[in-house]
Amino acid sequence: MNNLQKSFTGLIIIISFLCQAVTGQSITSDTLEIGEVVVTGTKVEVVRKNVPMTVSLVEREELERSVESALLPVLSEQVPGLFVTERGITGFGVSTGAAGQINIRGLGGNPTTQVLILIDGHPQFMGMMGHPLPDAYVTSDAERVEVIRGPASILYGSNAFGGAINIITRKQKKEGLTGTARLQYGSFNTQKYQATAGFRKNKFSIFASVNHDRTNGHRDSSDFHITNGYLKSSFSFNQNLQLTADFNIAKFETGDPGPEGGVAGERIDILRGKTALSLDNKYEHLEGALKLYYNFGDHDITDGWHSNDEMYGLMLYQGLKLLPGNILTIGYDFMQYGGKGGPVITVIRDKDGNVIMPPQFVISEYSNKWISTKDNALYAFVQQNLFNSLILNGGIRHEINDVYGNEWIPQAGVVWNISATTSLKSSISKGYRPPSVRELYLFPPANDKLLPERMTSVEAGWAQHWMKGKLKTEITAFTMDGQNLIVMVPSSPPPPPIYKNTGHFTNKGLELALNYNPVSILRLQTNYTFIDMKNPMPGTPGHNLFLSGTCSLKKFSYMVKLQNIFNLYNDNGHGSVEVIEKSYHVLGTRIGYELNKFVDIYVYGNNLLNQKYQINKGYPMPGVTIFGGVNLKFN
Repeated sequence: MNNLQKSFTGLIIIISFLCQAVTGQSITSDTLEIGEVVVTGTKVEVVRKNVPMTVSLVEREELERSVESALLPVLSEQVPGLFVTERGITGFGVSTGAAGQINIRGLGGNPTTQVLILIDGHPQFMGMMGHPLPDAYVTSDAERVEVIRGPASILYGSNAFGGAINIITRKQKKEGLTGTARLQYGSFNTQKYQATAGFRKNKFSIFASVNHDRTNGHRDSSDFHITNGYLKSSFSFNQNLQLTADFNIAKFETGDPGPEGGVAGERIDILRGKTALSLDNKYEHLEGALKLYYNFGDHDITDGWHSNDEMYGLMLYQGLKLLPGNILTIGYDFMQYGGKGGPVITVIRDKDGNVIMPPQFVISEYSNKWISTKDNALYAFVQQNLFNSLILNGGIRHEINDVYGNEWIPQAGVVWNISATTSLKSSISKGYRPPSVRELYLFPPANDKLLPERMTSVEAGWAQHWMKGKLKTEITAFTMDGQNLIVMVPSSPPPPPIYKNTGHFTNKGLELALNYNPVSILRLQTNYTFIDMKNPMPGTPGHNLFLSGTCSLKKFSYMVKLQNIFNLYNDNGHGSVEVIEKSYHVLGTRIGYELNKFVDIYVYGNNLLNQKYQINKGYPMPGVTIFGGVNLKFN
């Protein structure tokens, strides 16, 4: 590890030297403003440093700098405590052999049911299976991403047990017509095409994007292709009221290459879509929204499985500034989700015409029948600023699930802004998740006797600006103690396995983030996460260290990054969790050149150390990969 850190330090020194040589600037010049970044960590907009929960931001600049079209790999690098599993050069897949498992502070589930993805505050997961489809989220549509690292159940209820990822979508800001395009080609016949267009005139704006990715994959039967489209339109009645509608659709196909040395698994054909309508109000003393949303999906797997699912709901909240320094937010959520699925019983017949069921499926009373559940919730959240430095936060949510009844979800926190450059914060919150439709009813290992997962999380953090704002550090310590964690365990006698509540779990850890801007053209970043788990969770590294440096030299741009993973836990393929990688180190770099204000080109290389590693057991990751691309823009 020391040698790797020395190597990275050497790269950063080279970048710094080039910056000075070309621009003539000293790396000790410039003073950066300490901005008050606004987030929606309490539904209404507040200054980030006044939110007691730990909220990470990934801005549009970072998303554009990445060559990734998929959003989650960027978050896995940029956000402390967050890790996303991968299995190949691009594409996550679904079903057996799939990746895209999202883990925050050791919690995520397998598949991901404990971390909630949202688009503009609307929940996103398969209504029947209870987990998101990671391939459906792309960088081109996101203006920024806010990640709550820890329980967000008080804000979003079901599935925000371990944290939440809120994708804030782009909207057209400039008057007139603008557009961008990206074309990229690289190793294993990997092709990525991306185009966006936006138009704004007075009170009306529209934004659209389309993405198409395809690859042969670095292993046999690991090909992947996806087409994703997004459309968003807004109309401002006046400076206080705005109506927004959007629609997204994604269709992708891929296969399971199977574990190394084994046989290829099944292929999938997925269609996912969502639409939403939002009426937002923002006055001097009022801020809120009425949001309606609908998500749907159609899934085909070559083993004979077919399913349809949907999720729809309503969100209504209003922030009230009743007193100086006070914000009271009250709201109501309704959500219904479910679906139907099972083997397509007409697919396989014997010579006499009798139906033969695929051997891996077991027909139950719920097969190919629509199953759904619903949640209602009322909540209130208050923030009070005292003496212009001490901020008290507290709130409670009353969750009403049609299977499990009533649940109270409290949260409290305090922020002390000691000065303009120093902040201390602490919070205690409850995580709550009722089982998904799949876990309760669908097919073995379903268990309709499951209890909801519950957790108490305590965290404390220190944020500090140094050197007149050039250096920013954040340190967060956390401990989480929970019960009734749902896991799959062998039944007696086997097979099949069954979902059960396993009792208590305890996760403790430390997160560090550092950003250093010695001059405006040079940026250095690092984040580190340490997690200690009493019972190791799959898809979790014990230590995760990420370092990066970026520099712009007139028309040239340089980026170098290094991700270091130590003691990566995951399923061992035999029903238990163990360390499947002691350590690996993925080095990447990007060099870009701006031909003119409309065109820039770049070359990107990843895993330049040619590390041999796996994140999913039995699925080796690719070695050195090289990509080249061109970005086009007009305005």
